Amino acid sequence: MTERAAPEGFEPKIVAFCCYYCAYSAADLAGSMRLQYPPNVRLVEMPCSGKIDPLVILSAFESGADGVYVAGCMEGDCHFLKGNLRAKKRVGRLKELLLDVGLDPQRLEMYNLSSSMGPRFAEIAREMTERIRQLGPSPLGAHPARAGAGAKAGVGTEVAPGTDRLGEGSENS
Repeated sequence: MTERAAPEGFEPKIVAFCCYYCAYSAADLAGSMRLQYPPNVRLVEMPCSGKIDPLVILSAFESGADGVYVAGCMEGDCHFLKGNLRAKKRVGRLKELLLDVGLDPQRLEMYNLSSSMGPRFAEIAREMTERIRQLGPSPLGAHPARAGAGAKAGVGTEVAPGTDRLGEGSENS
């Protein structure tokens, strides 16, 4: 899979996984302040950024997202102590994986926000939208063969015994 140039009029689909206590509150503040940011950023509220499952991020790409970002609390201020640090590590590892499968790692990012950073939230949404616009549509795209509800998360697909869905050995094998 190789990256391709953006067609004229391309509007990226971006998913933002936001920590409830800080990043989602920053998004709410941006809305309350009537700050403008692109409507193509879809927010997913999380109890903590540290709860983000790498498979959920990969599923977002597989389901047609052109870009994804995870937004958590400021480092050292996580309501769940180290959740944002866990999320940062997961995002870093996923960026390496994306590179391995031919997807530009710039399509995934981690941000840290406090609940009072509404203007910064709007700025991040604009920055990510512009970045993804420059990269063009995801080469994964929403492929018709994957359009079925079960195909999103790999439901109904065969998994070799002793491996997980990424083809790696499971802890129990």
